[in-house]
Amino acid sequence: MGSKTHEYIVMLPFLAQGHLIPFLALARQIHQRTGFTITIANTPLNIKYLRSTILSHDHDHDLHSNSSSDSNFIHLAELPFCSTQHGLPPNTENTENLSLKDIATLCHASMTLEAPFHSLVRDITDKEGKPPLCIISDVFFGWAVNVANSIGCASINFTTCGAYGTSAYISFWLNLPHRFSESDEFALPGFPDRCQFRTSQLHPFARAADGTDTWSTYMQPLISYSLQSHGWLCNTVEEFEPLGLEILRKYIKLPVWTIGPLLPSAASKKCSDSNIFRQRTGKKHGISPEKCIEWLNLHHPGTVLYISFGSQNTISASQMMELALGLEASGKPFIWVLRPPLGFDIKGEFREEWLPEGFEKRMNESKQALLVQNWAPQLDILSHESIGAFLSHCGWNSVLESLSQGVPIIGWPMAAEQIYNSKMLVEEMGVCVELTWGVQREIERKEVKRVIDLVMNKNEGQGKEMKKKAAENGKRIRAATKDQEEGSSVKALDEFVRTILAQTTLEYHNHKI
Repeated sequence: MGSKTHEYIVMLPFLAQGHLIPFLALARQIHQRTGFTITIANTPLNIKYLRSTILSHDHDHDLHSNSSSDSNFIHLAELPFCSTQHGLPPNTENTENLSLKDIATLCHASMTLEAPFHSLVRDITDKEGKPPLCIISDVFFGWAVNVANSIGCASINFTTCGAYGTSAYISFWLNLPHRFSESDEFALPGFPDRCQFRTSQLHPFARAADGTDTWSTYMQPLISYSLQSHGWLCNTVEEFEPLGLEILRKYIKLPVWTIGPLLPSAASKKCSDSNIFRQRTGKKHGISPEKCIEWLNLHHPGTVLYISFGSQNTISASQMMELALGLEASGKPFIWVLRPPLGFDIKGEFREEWLPEGFEKRMNESKQALLVQNWAPQLDILSHESIGAFLSHCGWNSVLESLSQGVPIIGWPMAAEQIYNSKMLVEEMGVCVELTWGVQREIERKEVKRVIDLVMNKNEGQGKEMKKKAAENGKRIRAATKDQEEGSSVKALDEFVRTILAQTTLEYHNHKI
C-alpha cells in the first residue's frame, strides 16, 4: 500500500488456539502490506506454541521463497502466568483440553495479565522511543483499552469470529434477554424481529446466566471495555456477511474493518488435489496430508463427507455410537476425526469400544471411511474435489475454511458463538442444515442418514441448492483476498492502516501544540 514506514504494533490474542492462529495470520498480513514490526504478547506456553508454528512456517517458507521469514518481523513476548496460583492444573495456559469449569477459571485468571502487559508495552515504548501505532487485542481482553489509553496509542479490538456471531454473542451477554422471555424463543437486541433465538439451543452455562454467575461477571465488563476502543477488526468478508456487518456496526457504533478470511494464502483459490497447503499450526497430525490425498483420490468428486468438531470439542459416547451407525447406513464415504467421547481425556488413546463392534474393520476393508485420531490437515481435505460436505461444530475458522472451498455444512454447534454461526448459515445463507446441537441431546442413526442424504444429493432439491450457494460464497471469500489491490478485505486492511496512521499523526501534532 505504498511506501513502508518504521512502525510497530503490539498484539494480545486470547488464550485459545482458535484465537492465537488468526492473530498470527493477521500479523503476517499487516507486515506484508506495511512492513510494520509486530510484537505478540502471551503466556509462556502459548508463546512456545506460536514459536513452533512460526518455525514450521519459516522452514516451509525458506524452501519456496526468498523474502523475509516470520521470525524477522514477528517478535514474541512472554507475560508471566502461573496456573496453579489460580486453582488450575499445572501448565494450564490454554482452553484446549479443559473442562468448562476450568475454562471459566482460566478466563477469570487471564484478567491478571493486565499489569504485566502494561509493563511490557511501557518497556517497548521506552525502547522504541514512541508508543506503538496501536494495540490490537482480543475482545476477551477488553481491558487492553486501559493499557492503550495510558500509553497514548490507539486501541483496536479483533474479533476472530464472524460479524453475525460476534453481534449475537455480545448482545446476548450484555442483555441476557432469555431471562425475560416466557417461551423458548427470545429476541436479541440489535437483531431484526425475524431473527428469533431459542433458549433450548443455548449452552447450559449461557442458559443459566443471570448477571451474577461466573460467565456473566467475566463477559460483561470485558465486552463493555471493548466498546470503548477506537474500532474493531473482524475476521470476515464484506460481501459475505451483509446482515451481520450491518447489525455489528449499528450495535457497537464503531468502525469495523473486514480483513478476513485469515486462512493460509493458498486458500484464496480453489485447489486441485495435487496442491497441498502445508498449513502448519504447531500440531502433530494424526495422518499426513499425502495419505489423506491418496485416500481422497479413490473417490468421485463431491461424494465424501468430512467430520470434525474442532480442536477442543467432542461428543457423548451415545451420540458417537449413533453417528457411526448413521454414517455406515448412509453408504457415503467419509473422513472422521475421532477423539475420545465426553468424560474421557480428549487427547487420550481412542478405544474401539466407543464405536459399534467391528466398525473400524468394516470401514477399512470397504474403504468407506478414513478414521483419523486427534488431528487432521483440514484445509487440505476440504480443498479436495471429492469432498461433498462438512459435518462441523460451526467454529468460525472451520466455517471459513469450508465455504472458501465451496463445501456446504451439516451443523452440530457445541458452544461459544457456534449456535449463532449455524443459525446464520441455515437462515441467511442457505449453505447449512443443522443435524443437532450440544452434547446433551440424543441423536438417531436414521436422522443422521437422512440429513447426509439430503445435503450430499447434489443433483436435485436442497442439496443442489446448498452446493450452488456454497460455491457462490466461496467465490466471494476467495475474491476478497485474491487481488492484492482490488479485493475488499485487502482494501479494508489498507483503510485500517491509513486510519490508524492518521490518528497517530494527529495525536502527535496535538501533543506538540
